[in-house]
Amino acid sequence: TWNTFCDWYVELTKPVFQEGTEAEKAETRAVAGWVLDQIFVLLHPFMPFLSEELWHATRDRGGYDLIQAQWPAASAIGVNASAQSDVNWLIKTITAIRTARGESNVPPSAMMSGVIMGASDEVAQRFARQSATLKRMARLEAVDAAETPPEGAAVQVILGETTLVLPLEGVIDLDAARARLQKSIDKALKAAASIKGRLSNEKFLAKAPEAVVAENREKLVAHEADAEKLQAALARLG
Repeated sequence: TWNTFCDWYVELTKPVFQEGTEAEKAETRAVAGWVLDQIFVLLHPFMPFLSEELWHATRDRGGYDLIQAQWPAASAIGVNASAQSDVNWLIKTITAIRTARGESNVPPSAMMSGVIMGASDEVAQRFARQSATLKRMARLEAVDAAETPPEGAAVQVILGETTLVLPLEGVIDLDAARARLQKSIDKALKAAASIKGRLSNEKFLAKAPEAVVAENREKLVAHEADAEKLQAALARLG
């Protein structure tokens, strides 16, 4: 309910209500209403009073109580494989762009333009077809195709065989971003070095409980992974 319906479905319907035809809006409302009904039914055993209240509050049920509703039955009939593929691609693309923006400290509200390299006709068409959703949810206002990446600092997002390049010039303060990343790298490496020293100390290994040793090893892996990720982000800035 939270991660699929609220996080993605509701957000993906907004461009339809803003720019879609009346037929598309009506179909989307009908589907959203049907899904919400199934959610109420599934929640009823765990949240009987709240789900029953919402069941009647969302529309006139004609006295038909939620406890009387039929339990949903899973079925693959009617699944549109092409639409499913499009949506899965869209979610993966938005997630990857958001991650890259976050790692590069791009402000959430900042609009960016992208350049795609190595994109098939199908992928290029997807970017064009989903432009309204990408603009709203990934803050990506334009996408152009190119054979070589643009000059200057940029974030590269790998999407299968396609590379999406997001130029950072004019979007963030590059010098400040480099300094921030270097400071975080130094902090992660210092923490990793401290734990390495502890784990190489035979007295510590002999006296410390096994759980403490295991915890330190996990922390070492985490700090090293953080440093590697931050170094990759710094390299992207040039």
